Amino acid sequence: MRSFLVSTVFATALAACGGTQAQPTPGASLETRPPNGEAQTPAFAGQTRAPGVVSNAAYEVQTAAEGLDKPWGLAFLPDGRLLISEKPGRLRILGTEGKLSEPVKGLPAVDARGQGGLLGLAVDPAFARNGLVYWAFAEPAADGTNHAAVARGKLTGDTLENVQVIFRQTPSIASTMHYGGRLVFARDGTLFVALGERSILPGRVQAQRMDGTLGKVVRINADGTIPKDNPFIGNPGVRPEIWSIGHRNILSAALDPKTGKLWEVEHGAKGGDELNQPQKGKDYGWPTITYGEEYSGQPVGEGLTAKPGMEQPAYYWDPVIAPAGMAFYQGKAFPAWKDSVLIGGLSSKRVVRLVMKNDKVVGEEHLFTEIGERIRDVIVGPDGAVWLATDNVKGRVLKIVPKS
Repeated sequence: MRSFLVSTVFATALAACGGTQAQPTPGASLETRPPNGEAQTPAFAGQTRAPGVVSNAAYEVQTAAEGLDKPWGLAFLPDGRLLISEKPGRLRILGTEGKLSEPVKGLPAVDARGQGGLLGLAVDPAFARNGLVYWAFAEPAADGTNHAAVARGKLTGDTLENVQVIFRQTPSIASTMHYGGRLVFARDGTLFVALGERSILPGRVQAQRMDGTLGKVVRINADGTIPKDNPFIGNPGVRPEIWSIGHRNILSAALDPKTGKLWEVEHGAKGGDELNQPQKGKDYGWPTITYGEEYSGQPVGEGLTAKPGMEQPAYYWDPVIAPAGMAFYQGKAFPAWKDSVLIGGLSSKRVVRLVMKNDKVVGEEHLFTEIGERIRDVIVGPDGAVWLATDNVKGRVLKIVPKS
């Protein structure tokens, strides 16, 4: 692997020339710009602009794979090989010896326009027995519309066999944005699918509607059937796969390995990126309430940040970090990051580390800003290394290891 070294001292020195953010003043927030929602106030102390923290973890950044076209999702197989999805519709395998495969055969067609393409990945918890892998993608429809979908297939060599589409987002509409696309297996073997509301107004308003799955977290069984304990089973006119509603565009999702809870981070508009812990049957407000504002500067929805019956985010950013990818760190390679949440940033070109205590954010650190690339996914490898996918047409997969 080709590598370059980055130490804490080096990162701090670069801050003077814009390479990274300077070390924070103790107790002060890392964010010093004014919020876009100027008149908005957080619902509780610590909901935004947590104190900056410094882990002083020295690390090396190694290029594990390069020449990829906008790598989107990363997922490890039990034998240590790494699955990599590329936005145009390719799935690659990075071998344990560092060799990148040719595209895996057998994937269905994707709509790769705009924010579409081949998206998030997940490996069946029983992969050693059944060989199944799962992927989210933007699926074109015969009438010219499109929608998010989830498929699975058995990985045999360099081919996916018995491919089945097990979920399709409804309704299918004509938009190239806000598909969401993260997949997370729960401890009980059910599959969470984190979705967007397709951005355009006809889709956005459906984040609050119950007869479709735009702007929702859905929960399905591994074969696409509906779990019998989903919150809206038997409710007339309500999609039974719905788990939670009122989401904008979820591009980060992960299961807390200590509690088994699902967490997600979703994009706000101009301000209002949110960290949420989506609970069964609850409403997270979009587009009725939110922090931040429209890109035009006008208020979103009713111009409110709170309303009875709607959940507050556990944390929010204004201005935004443009989140993508998310992992809970429980590895041994970086003890200073243990129990942290790592979140990739697109426009912010960094990884945000959140220090959590009792499901509350108590500290924030900005990592890897010297890489200078949009970070599309973040996962933790079997040995505790942190793996990143960079969102470029000449994208890379990077491995972060302790400095030797």
